[in-house]
Amino acid sequence: MDRGQLTGVILAGGQGTRLRPLTFRRPKPIVPLLNLPFLAYQLDLLRRHGITDVVLSCSYMVDEVRHAMADGATHGVRLRYAVETEPLGTGGGVRNAIDLVGGRVVVLNGDVLTDADISAMIAFHEARGAAATIDCYPVPDPTPYGLVETDPSGRILRFVEKPPASEITVNTINAGIYVIERSLLSRIPGDRPVSIEREFFPGLLADRIPFYGWIGEHYWIDIGSPAKYRQAQLDLLGRRVATGVGPAAPGAAPVSADAVVDRAASVAFPSVVGARSRLEAGCSVGPESVLGAGCRISRGARISGSVIWDDVSVGEGAEITDAIVASGARIGARAIVGAGVVLAADQVVPDGARLAAPS
Repeated sequence: MDRGQLTGVILAGGQGTRLRPLTFRRPKPIVPLLNLPFLAYQLDLLRRHGITDVVLSCSYMVDEVRHAMADGATHGVRLRYAVETEPLGTGGGVRNAIDLVGGRVVVLNGDVLTDADISAMIAFHEARGAAATIDCYPVPDPTPYGLVETDPSGRILRFVEKPPASEITVNTINAGIYVIERSLLSRIPGDRPVSIEREFFPGLLADRIPFYGWIGEHYWIDIGSPAKYRQAQLDLLGRRVATGVGPAAPGAAPVSADAVVDRAASVAFPSVVGARSRLEAGCSVGPESVLGAGCRISRGARISGSVIWDDVSVGEGAEITDAIVASGARIGARAIVGAGVVLAADQVVPDGARLAAPS
């Protein structure tokens, strides 16, 4: 085994059901964050830590992902695809990529936006002679998550799945970033779905294989729900995530050079205005708003705290606050789209309508 060789595996086998209706037409790996496919941020993270050979384990709308990401060359990596013919679970997704990987494997959960110091995690892994290492992320409220208990050296003692508050002993959760030696992947059955969290990892503990938890200080969010997906955009806008790509990268311009912004339009930063978007006189965008490519914001319209995908039309005097609007939607004049609303692609909101999130 070549311990020096590194391959990235991104687990993106799900259908993004928690993000619906946003994922009805666009698979989760390429939902836009500040107008870049989400996967671009994961590839950038891996590349910045010297991992340029990446396998995407996927099954849903694969052609759309291939069209958006191609072979990864524009992102500075070689991207290959391990396509599941049926759902294999998180462990099976890694196992499905086994013929494409060599040496040590760095696994990313396909829901996670992070700026974790993977180089430091690998150094920790090597220093302890680990066969597998998990990124253990501390959270204020660990009750919705599976917890990871470690000893003072970092060796994992046990996993505790979503305990009640009275039984919480630690606040470190499985953050969905793993360093695994290639030789361990043969432990994952290749003929059925396998959970890496509920089967593979407990098996390592049972067999006393060197298995450690690394606790790093970094940004981390699971973008799998609309609320978290929107929060990730706000965090990128606020530069709370270290990244080398897109409008949140150091020195990047927040307004596309070919956007048309009338002198009497207002853009409050932090915000991003995408290519070919047109802001008419008297409209206001921001703060904390993202406009995709080809949007038209009419006179007197107001957008704040919202994520607007490409080719969206917003009518005169309309208001959109703390919402998400998918591609091609049409917002009528004087319509009000309130906090927490998520509009599907091509959805039409009539003139004067008032939309609020379900209570």
